[in-house]
Amino acid sequence: MYPIEHPQWPPAPYHYGQPAPPPFAPVADPNQQMRNQNYYMHPAGKVLWSTGLCDCCYDIPNCIITCFCPCITFGQIAEIVDNGSVSCLASGVLYSIIFWMSGLACMYSCFYRSRMRNQYMLAETPYPDWCLHLCCEVCALCQEYRELKNRGFNMNIGWHANMENMRNRAMQMSMPPVVEDGMKR
Repeated sequence: MYPIEHPQWPPAPYHYGQPAPPPFAPVADPNQQMRNQNYYMHPAGKVLWSTGLCDCCYDIPNCIITCFCPCITFGQIAEIVDNGSVSCLASGVLYSIIFWMSGLACMYSCFYRSRMRNQYMLAETPYPDWCLHLCCEVCALCQEYRELKNRGFNMNIGWHANMENMRNRAMQMSMPPVVEDGMKR
């Protein structure tokens, strides 16, 4: 009998100084402050969005909530963008009232997209804010939600709880470790 030889695939190119790829797909930590992504600079000095406009499948629960009740997603976004000065509930109710009275809640949410872009130096791509919210309201809200989530915000707890979590994390990092005196056996 002849020994069975398995085909040897050429190894993936490895460049010096790069970390080795993990042997399995990494699982994202829900407390991760930033998603491990590269933020590329736009020619105008603006940062591109961390996800595309039509990448709704990256967060399916949010996509479903936004499709059926966009006021919830908008309220969460507005509370973070407003730095907690207006609650999620108030923003969501106002969005709903504008939607049911005029059908133009997209114009209201467009202003928050512009504010968010200015706060985080995001590029106005692929189209102007008003056009995205007028034609693709659900996709635009989902993209804004994912962007804030990728920047370390837990969208379910609001602005004030996020700030408290960040303060607690900073305190834990700044405290020196406790060391016992002397050697023990």
